[in-house]
Amino acid sequence: MNKTVLHHGVPRAQGQRGFTLIELVIAMVIAAILAAIAIPSYSTYIQKSRRTEAKSTLLNMASLEERFFSTNNTYSTTPSDLGYTAVVPFPVGSGYYNITAITVIAAVPPVNATSAGTPATYTITATPVPGSTQAGDAGCTSFTITSGGVQSATGTSTTCWQ
Repeated sequence: MNKTVLHHGVPRAQGQRGFTLIELVIAMVIAAILAAIAIPSYSTYIQKSRRTEAKSTLLNMASLEERFFSTNNTYSTTPSDLGYTAVVPFPVGSGYYNITAITVIAAVPPVNATSAGTPATYTITATPVPGSTQAGDAGCTSFTITSGGVQSATGTSTTCWQ
């Protein structure tokens, strides 16, 4: 039997291969570094995708409010008038955000011929569901859209609606 002797004096059969402990440790260190980079990046991507669900719902509801206004000359505070089957608050998308408020301010007619009066307005707000992983998103905590098209958000990020 042809045996190859390693430098430590331990015989090994010819053709037998394996990894040394150093090689395994180096591979584990590389894998840990990649995981340390990839996991936070993935978490950020998931948070952004959940934000998109909330923003899409707000934009959809704003569009439905305008359609409702064009036929009824008023905005609705009832989600069922807009095609949603729930009452406020209700979850949207995958359930990480709730529509927590649909605020409507009725139009104020002009007092006399020289005053303009005040048009009707609405504000719709989405906030993270308490206890969900999205509730820990300090970058964009809640989203709001108004009848004037103003899109705003609370949180530390300035790019929530982008």
